[in-house]
Amino acid sequence: MNVIAAPITQYLREQLHLDFSTVDNHDLRPTQRVDTLMATAKGLRQITTHWGIQPRWSKRLLINAKIETAAEKPTFKKAFAQARCVIPVTGWYEWRTEGTKKQKYLFADAKSEPMFMGGIVFKSEDGPRLVTFTTAPTAQCAEYHDRMPLILPPDTLDFWLHSSVEELAPLFQTHPTNALSISEAP
Repeated sequence: MNVIAAPITQYLREQLHLDFSTVDNHDLRPTQRVDTLMATAKGLRQITTHWGIQPRWSKRLLINAKIETAAEKPTFKKAFAQARCVIPVTGWYEWRTEGTKKQKYLFADAKSEPMFMGGIVFKSEDGPRLVTFTTAPTAQCAEYHDRMPLILPPDTLDFWLHSSVEELAPLFQTHPTNALSISEAP
């Protein structure tokens, strides 16, 4: 993930009237701190999480879940129903093999607006843990990867956080509100 604090905090303050604080992380990686938004009885609340869970049955860290099957999978079912979150980002990265080398690409909003990923939060002894959702890629992203983050249009955030799992199906296909800017990353 790519997180640049200034445009995220400004957007959330001006558009959603939220006091949100985060730090720049131009290459946010699994296990690192991720600031998210969750619904509470008192409205939206910032929750600081760490990216990835380590279920007992898994030998590796799980950082993503397919949105299309999350409601059915025992690992994700409860959190999907009860602990959905929104992850404000300025972009994300994908790797693509080009010849004999792998090239890293940054995907960002073409108008430099923040984007909002869908995810779920798990309670753990060492604090809240985050898993992000993926979905089928748009035509623009399919050239780079067979999945992409679930990007929620800003006008659907309340619906995402407060609706039943059964009502969320229209959001499972990513509908970026703006075109994406894709650039080689160092």
